[in-house]
Amino acid sequence: MTRTFIKLAFHLLSFLSLRNAQRLGRFLGNLAWRLDGRSVDTTRKNLRACYPDLSDQEAETLGRKSMQETAATALELPLMWEWPIERCLGLIREIEGEHLLEDYQAGSRGLLLLAPHLGNWELIGLFFASRYKMAALYSPPNQPGFEDYMKKVRGRSGSELVATDRRGIMRLFSILREGGVVGILPDQAPRREGGEFAPFFRIPTITMTLASKLIQKTGAKPLITYAQRLPHAQGFKIVIREADQGMVSGDMTESLTALNRSVEQCIADVPAQYQWEYKRFRRTAPGEKPIY
Repeated sequence: MTRTFIKLAFHLLSFLSLRNAQRLGRFLGNLAWRLDGRSVDTTRKNLRACYPDLSDQEAETLGRKSMQETAATALELPLMWEWPIERCLGLIREIEGEHLLEDYQAGSRGLLLLAPHLGNWELIGLFFASRYKMAALYSPPNQPGFEDYMKKVRGRSGSELVATDRRGIMRLFSILREGGVVGILPDQAPRREGGEFAPFFRIPTITMTLASKLIQKTGAKPLITYAQRLPHAQGFKIVIREADQGMVSGDMTESLTALNRSVEQCIADVPAQYQWEYKRFRRTAPGEKPIY
């Protein structure tokens, strides 16, 4: 029942234009901010922790904008899942750092794409899957029956979806050793056994070790990427950058610090388009004061 309702809702919402989807999303985001629920509380606490120098008014303005942009991302999701791939890719107006992909094509190393929760990460997946035979790591959803629908729409571009279990992780190592392309979301809070503490906005933060291990054991080249939402529903700008050089270090703490620094640098470009509503600091390092 839940799967049928979600699929119907996504299908109906896909009839919206990009402009109207973003308008509706921002309206709902603004409404959510006024209602002052849990997501608003989390956003405020994240911003206070990461940007202690902001005034109360500046933090409130950024928080409200973040809620609007996160809701816009949510309303863009049915478009990315239901529209033809060519129509989705037609929303891309600019590509920054495309030459880095040419460097990859000229070599034999695998390519590890790090796509944080910034802008529209679903479009990033479509963009790279349209160019390469790639695999993307995903966490199975909680909704019963929804996983099949998600795998179908995300896999229609030819992308291989790999679950976050032991078998899936081993598959990622194999693909990169063969010179393939793998995409992961590097700013998710990992399970206890899959992460270590490293600074993120100067805060000791549990950080996934998977990306660092993939690089260290396969020699893959790490790039960080996101799809920036352009103003006035103009479309999106794809940004592709070298990850911080410290990521290739054999020292795990140094590598994780470089990973988080890479994400921070992207967030600095468009901080309002980062998903500040996510409880990134849910686990607290020993001796540290809880943020939530």
